[in-house]
Amino acid sequence: METKSHNNAQERPMSSNSRPTTVEDNHLLIKAVRKGDVKLVQQLLERGADVNFQEEEGGWTPLHNAVQINREDIVDLLLGHGADPCLRKNNGATPFIIAAIVGNVKLLELFLSKGADVDECDFHGFTAFMEAAEYGMVEALRFLHGSGAEVNLRRKTKKDQERLGKGGATALMDAAEQGHVDIVRILLDEMGADVNARDNMGRNALIRALMNPRDRNVEAITRLLLDHGVDVNVRGDKGKTPLILAVEKSNLGVVKMLLQQEHIEIDDTDSEGKTALLVAVELKLSEIAQLLCNKGASTDCGDLVMMARRNYDVSLVEFLLAHGASEHFHPPAEDWKPQSSRWSTALKNLHRIYRPKIGKLKIFIFDEKYKIADTSEGGIYLGIYEEQEVAVKTFCEGSTRAQKEVSCLQSSRENSHLVSFYGSESHRGCLYVCVTLCEQTLEACLDVHRKEAVEVKEDEFARNVLLSIFKAVRELHSSCGYTHQDLQPQNILLDSKNAVRLADFDKSIKWVGDPQEIRRDLEVLGRLVLYVVKKEDISFEKLKAQSNEEVVLLSPDEETKDLIHHLFHPGENVRDCLSDLLGHPFFWSWESRYRTLRNVGNESDIKMRKSESEILKLLEPGASEHPHSFAKWTKKIEKCVMKKMNEFYAETGNFYRNTVGDLLKFIRNIGEHIDEKRNKKIKPIIGDPSWYFQNKFPDLVVYIYTKLQNTEYKKHFPETQSPNKPQCDGDGRASGLATATC
Repeated sequence: METKSHNNAQERPMSSNSRPTTVEDNHLLIKAVRKGDVKLVQQLLERGADVNFQEEEGGWTPLHNAVQINREDIVDLLLGHGADPCLRKNNGATPFIIAAIVGNVKLLELFLSKGADVDECDFHGFTAFMEAAEYGMVEALRFLHGSGAEVNLRRKTKKDQERLGKGGATALMDAAEQGHVDIVRILLDEMGADVNARDNMGRNALIRALMNPRDRNVEAITRLLLDHGVDVNVRGDKGKTPLILAVEKSNLGVVKMLLQQEHIEIDDTDSEGKTALLVAVELKLSEIAQLLCNKGASTDCGDLVMMARRNYDVSLVEFLLAHGASEHFHPPAEDWKPQSSRWSTALKNLHRIYRPKIGKLKIFIFDEKYKIADTSEGGIYLGIYEEQEVAVKTFCEGSTRAQKEVSCLQSSRENSHLVSFYGSESHRGCLYVCVTLCEQTLEACLDVHRKEAVEVKEDEFARNVLLSIFKAVRELHSSCGYTHQDLQPQNILLDSKNAVRLADFDKSIKWVGDPQEIRRDLEVLGRLVLYVVKKEDISFEKLKAQSNEEVVLLSPDEETKDLIHHLFHPGENVRDCLSDLLGHPFFWSWESRYRTLRNVGNESDIKMRKSESEILKLLEPGASEHPHSFAKWTKKIEKCVMKKMNEFYAETGNFYRNTVGDLLKFIRNIGEHIDEKRNKKIKPIIGDPSWYFQNKFPDLVVYIYTKLQNTEYKKHFPETQSPNKPQCDGDGRASGLATATC
């Protein structure tokens, strides 16, 4: 709520004796209110003091001060002289919110009648209801609840604070942290407060109760929360569970209560890998340590025996040894090195700290430094599965998406273009699916290459990346028998060796013959082609919203356009579409394209210009075909080059003609004779022939491919090879697939 300033001298009211109000009178009014001097307040107001004056420090008005000292008479006096009941302090607090802090129900009722909103909040998200809970004001809390205050409203705060995990607390959390047993009981029993609501750091009321620095009523509040089903395995600061916090506070009573809970995770660790037992031994809490052991706590969580010896606690040493603690504890090897460079630090830390394993998996999903990404059903985390670094995708057990993910992954083979499946584990209603850990998404990789100019040079990066993606989707369709149904840049990853891997199969479908399912993958793949070639000049979301025709028209060259067209129109045999397209000219290097043109031009029927030959008939443009870049090609070659090349036929007069066959013969002859001494003048003009002809006749290669692909002459087409492993240049930048991981 914005308010006008009342500190401008030009706006000050005049007294009845025309004496101008001074800033001093305004400050005197504030002081008089604070002292509760009604008579002086009356005099200053009649003399013209500004009833809505706000101090610079804090923004307090006379009305705020009157509410703070709980003086209803002064509040009435100020309102009678025009005090604004909705003015905010610098922190956004209104008189209504302050009335809740002091617990004055009459003032709360008064301000509601003056236009206050029962759930209005200050700039830190505190409502009157929250303040009443925090300050233990029972009657104010009940009044506000009866007036419609939202019990489970979570504290809203500024965006920058929210990003730091601030805010999100409820009135129950405030009351629990401050040790107000009666308020906690009322909120739970009478008002239906959500016992498991969490703030923006994931803490619930139980964690907040254990944060109480004075430990006031913490056992009574813990009992109330437990009786109402509070989650005992949540995390506080530094990943500490309620059990670890209770041990740190040396609160035996709370520890006992927590250990009585059926689902307590007794061996859970904080972000440093410490369990409740380890903390108890460190803090010389022998009784709590023995209680934890008797309840089944693992003694394989650190060098417990050595700690107890250092503390000269002989009885605890004997007790720990009797419960399986090792005399010579061996921590994880510090020289363990993960393959990942991006996640190296976090993985080393995860390997080092103690974590109770879930089957073969070591994971810590409650610490943000181990999170890779969010998903619709959970998240993706770093993990270590049988000493192998993995990415762990979490699902609810029984999830349909989880079943699809695992089923599809299990069908893939070794050395595939899909992420590898290592295994899965289940724990506490959660399924953990372990796959290849990758360095970055295609989206992030393209961000590195976004500004590279490829208009006048060969785009090896796009060709290599897309070749791997095509092979991955072909494998999924043909070998695994699945369709992906969710192809997008975030689901295409690059691993630590810069190999492209297809991931995220939780929407995949087992293919039973419906061609439309494959067509959906192919159409999205067509958009991915343009997305990679354009390198994020256009967003993938925008491409998905455009028609197939619009996407084709956005193609920057003929090879890309033709490839996308074939993906959008795959014909009847959709399952083999990608196998066929792996031989498409898009995937040929410019040198291979040039070599193909030369080899076709070397056919004897073309060299001898046998007009009735099969190949020349095949190459003849149809009458209905649109004009090509190579029409009247002799006019597009530099005159000096054309003249020089025609000199070969000066005696016969059999000069080059504007036919496709003669152009191919010309290209063949350039390749054969360009390095001869007599052609030294035209060589600088031609330069690299593969570049020269690609730029001079950009649609020629696709034309030749289209005309000859289903004939015996396709023998001249190159075999598409796997993309070369990228090499790093002197700056550590990769010249092949990805630069970010080199």
